[in-house]
Amino acid sequence: MKALLPVALLLAALPALAQDIGALTAETKKAVLPVVPKVVAAMQEAVAEKGVTGAIPVCKEQAPELIKAKRKETGWDIRRVSLKTRNAERGTPDLWEVRQLADFNIRAANGEKIDTMEKSEIVSIDGKQVFRYMKALPVGDVCLKCHGAADGMEAGLKAKLAESYPHDQATGYSKGQIRGALTVKRPL
Repeated sequence: MKALLPVALLLAALPALAQDIGALTAETKKAVLPVVPKVVAAMQEAVAEKGVTGAIPVCKEQAPELIKAKRKETGWDIRRVSLKTRNAERGTPDLWEVRQLADFNIRAANGEKIDTMEKSEIVSIDGKQVFRYMKALPVGDVCLKCHGAADGMEAGLKAKLAESYPHDQATGYSKGQIRGALTVKRPL
């Protein structure tokens, strides 16, 4: 009978845990996701005004500043990550993020729409409960200019990318693929 008690307690807690994850997900999305269209709009505006090469600082500096401001506002760890990083210092995923990105790629290959892909989970990190959230980011038209096929890029753009990102792995994408994800860690 004693062996059944932990199982019964876990089963009793599942509905509350599911409700908490739902509430945490909704709150996280409301707070964090508005940064994504801001980054896209900034890129589109920069490309229109300065050309593709002139827009590189938006991805390199302005997008991280928008995310940094959101981190400061919320107190959460918020980043953009990818399996093919452009800036390894900022965008290298941890093990949990690698698993989710791999799962997103499988789901996309099976026909799921990238715009709807996300993952929410409560995990334990160093003995503390943490809420993890990840939202897939698709490759759009504006992304292809710097993240598309490297052999199709003009020499000046290639040179500026090499100068800005000496260890760049983030090319070869096509429209509709998963470029990476926005990821959040919230202490509970």
